[in-house]
Amino acid sequence: MEADLLDSLEALGYQGPLLEEAILNKTLEAGLTSPDFFQVLSWLCSQIKSLDGLEESISSSGDDVESVQLEVSGFLKELSCPYPTLLTGDIKERVKSRGDCLKLLLFLATELMALQIIKKKKKSEVDPLDAAYKEVKTICSALRLPEEPSSDVSAMLKTVEAKITDVLSEGNHSELKGKLLSAELNVEQLERLEKINAALCKEYECRRRLLIKRLDVTVQSFGWSDRAKSKTDEIARVYQPLRYSLSAKSTVSLAHVMAARKDLSRIIRTSSGKIREKTTCAINKVLMGRVPDRGGRPSEIDPPPPEMPPWQKRQNDGGRGGWRGGGGRGGGGFGRGGGGYNAGGRDFGKGGGGGYHSKGGYSNRGSYSDSYGGRGGQRWY
Repeated sequence: MEADLLDSLEALGYQGPLLEEAILNKTLEAGLTSPDFFQVLSWLCSQIKSLDGLEESISSSGDDVESVQLEVSGFLKELSCPYPTLLTGDIKERVKSRGDCLKLLLFLATELMALQIIKKKKKSEVDPLDAAYKEVKTICSALRLPEEPSSDVSAMLKTVEAKITDVLSEGNHSELKGKLLSAELNVEQLERLEKINAALCKEYECRRRLLIKRLDVTVQSFGWSDRAKSKTDEIARVYQPLRYSLSAKSTVSLAHVMAARKDLSRIIRTSSGKIREKTTCAINKVLMGRVPDRGGRPSEIDPPPPEMPPWQKRQNDGGRGGWRGGGGRGGGGFGRGGGGYNAGGRDFGKGGGGGYHSKGGYSNRGSYSDSYGGRGGQRWY
């Protein structure tokens, strides 16, 4: 949470000593008794009050801690603070622990950020005449024209036209090529171009957000090492200003289309010498060693084994005995019975196979000498 608070304060434009992590930790431990804590608390509350028009405020001095606690409680109630530890209980015991101080500052910082976003969105929904006035005012400042006392756009455009005519008549400006869009556009065509530009800006915004997120992830990955963890503040101090200067919104408008020159139609290779003079960096000269082949090509992967075994034809094994005898080794039919365990089988026509200890002889009985019975003789019942 301390890192979130540091990022929030820096994003809000806070320029105090609490941007240092060590000082922030000491200030949170001291709480309302710290002048730095009271200063950032008063700054956040005053910014929120000016944007949201609240009735409550922090007007007490830092020496009167109880009065500050009372005013903070009223201010948080008006903001509908979701933390009960900051709103309930004895007023003298509120905002004393380190955790409560951290929650208080983080809540106020996030509320201020939300109010600034809402205000910025409301400002973007301006009248088209105001937008045209701002564009013409930008042109006047670029041409170093004196500011007009009135906000009449047509009068300002006449002044701009006269200035441009004087500049072009002074000499040969070879760098000013012909216009890329030389045709005169009617109202319907301009509206169509506006829709195309809005669709492209939406697409470019998605791409820019993706690239910015990749940048954040890449920078965060460099902070995983133990050496980088000790330099977190230095990295944030260098990276955060550059990061917040990147906007996901596209600034291209129809004015850029009208101002485009013919030299923009030339496609220049990114690997050309003039372009590489400004895009080359030291990391391009680092040679990577040979890396192992990690595969991943579907054409080289063996197919998985089948989930079911292949079907095979059923094999004919010995079954059970027939009508009169159950076979010990093989099944007998109607006319022939299989032998049992100790005695030969019986059959109407022929003797069955001998048992385990006796074998059938011709005289209708088995012998005792062999392990397996012989063939039984003829026997009558």
